[in-house]
Amino acid sequence: MLNDADPPPRPDGDADARLRLYGYLTAPERRTYVAVMRLFTSTLLADLGAGEVAAALAAAERNGEVDEGESRLDTVIDRLEQLARWGNLVPGRREPAATIAEFTRSRVRYQVAKLAMRVQRDVDDMLTVAEGAREVSRELLPAIEHGLADIDHTLAALLDAEQGRGPADASARTLREQLAQQVTTLFLQHDEFAAAVRDFYAYLGSVIARYDLAPAEMAGFKHMLLEYVELIAEDVLRHSEPIVGRLGALNRRRGLLLERLGGDAAEAGAGGLPGITGSGGLGPLPPGSRGGQIELIERAPGRRAADWDGLAGWFIGGPGRPSEVDALREATSRAITALLTNVKRATGAGGVDPGRRRDLLALAARFDAAAPEDAHDLYASVFGLSSARHLGMAGDDDGLRPDLAWHTGGRVEVEVNVRTRGERAPGGQVPRVTDDPLGRAALLDEEERRRGRRTAAVAELTASAPDLAAARLSSDALEVFCELLTLAGADRDGPEERGSAADAVTGLTLRLEPRPAGEVARIGSVFGDLELHGVAVRVDVGEGMGAGAAGSDR
Repeated sequence: MLNDADPPPRPDGDADARLRLYGYLTAPERRTYVAVMRLFTSTLLADLGAGEVAAALAAAERNGEVDEGESRLDTVIDRLEQLARWGNLVPGRREPAATIAEFTRSRVRYQVAKLAMRVQRDVDDMLTVAEGAREVSRELLPAIEHGLADIDHTLAALLDAEQGRGPADASARTLREQLAQQVTTLFLQHDEFAAAVRDFYAYLGSVIARYDLAPAEMAGFKHMLLEYVELIAEDVLRHSEPIVGRLGALNRRRGLLLERLGGDAAEAGAGGLPGITGSGGLGPLPPGSRGGQIELIERAPGRRAADWDGLAGWFIGGPGRPSEVDALREATSRAITALLTNVKRATGAGGVDPGRRRDLLALAARFDAAAPEDAHDLYASVFGLSSARHLGMAGDDDGLRPDLAWHTGGRVEVEVNVRTRGERAPGGQVPRVTDDPLGRAALLDEEERRRGRRTAAVAELTASAPDLAAARLSSDALEVFCELLTLAGADRDGPEERGSAADAVTGLTLRLEPRPAGEVARIGSVFGDLELHGVAVRVDVGEGMGAGAAGSDR
């Protein structure tokens, strides 16, 4: 249950809280949650209680839009409380009560949060949008160019009016309102155009690489690419240069423009809201906060310097940051190249279609209509193979079964080159082996260091050979000892036999001899003592190790 003293966390505090606003879309009861959110977002200033929501869900339940039982009052209360915990709904006042008993049974009324309203609006748009390509309003580009020119002209007239008759003059107030209208219209037009371009190219990228396109589909996409996409790219390139020039002129007076748009909205009379800021009780501040304060008002587009930076960045690139115009030009080139490749693949007589969609569909229809006996003959005729047991190589663990049909037997993996082109040679060029002097020198140095460590380990074993129990072998010396011990143990066929192993380079030899049960040979090391039961260990040093050759029985 929600506690009125503990309101849900504000979703504008951090990214995790904002992402929780989408939680109701993946919940098992998402149909009910979507219906409740649509009810709250269908009217302005919606203030609904559980009873009103239950009455609305009852009609949706009769129409089959929500599951049965979701309109019960107790269930509705649980759904509303869960939405409040996610941050989609904001609990408000309690329903009016005449007595204390009615107050204890009264329920909380809810309002929809601002960000939750936007989430639900996007959800409804996504559910109703068409899956095909989105038409790009090409007429918006010249409108953007004219809008920038109008803003430049209005700003110049406004500055002249303020200098001549003062900021409070009626003509200056009218020009400020006109300037605000032009800026808002400009950014709305650009947002609509940029969103349409992104949606169109996203759809385009999902279809140009498909290999299962029918001839009619291929012709349609060819027309769309060669005509429509080319028109979009040409329009963007043609209007980009004058738009860049207009933006450069406005950027030099950006400070004056922003000051007239939002410096003092109340005095300007442009219908704007003052910049209210605050931080109390909001939790972590979002990335856009400044000086410990966050903006509680979402400004109209074009009232911040970041908005103008984004608009300029769409048309003007920088070092390491290409513009959207450059990205659009590159995407158009890739799309046309991909289409021409698909057309060449589909219409070329010399190549083999990797997809083979039409042929495989026709073959599948023939298999479906064939009798079981005829299907075997059809398989042999199409693929040039008889039963797999006559041609295939059986695995080591497979037995040949004459009674096993080909379609129930094991499958043989066929390489892509053989399956698509009938060629067994690997595709592509054989890479040339390049000489790497630095890499060769590094490998030689590493090998020299390894030999040095092994020589030192053998010398340590030589010095410790007289008394291995009292020795403290290092890790390298213990590794050499264990290596020889393993080989010597493998040389023995039983516990009663002897075994030996020798290092071919240094002549160091380790011998194992059986001993009565109960006797233990100990070898000391930095990691502890190694105990070998029922065996004696003797280390013999060859003549190559120099003087001091010794042996030891342990």
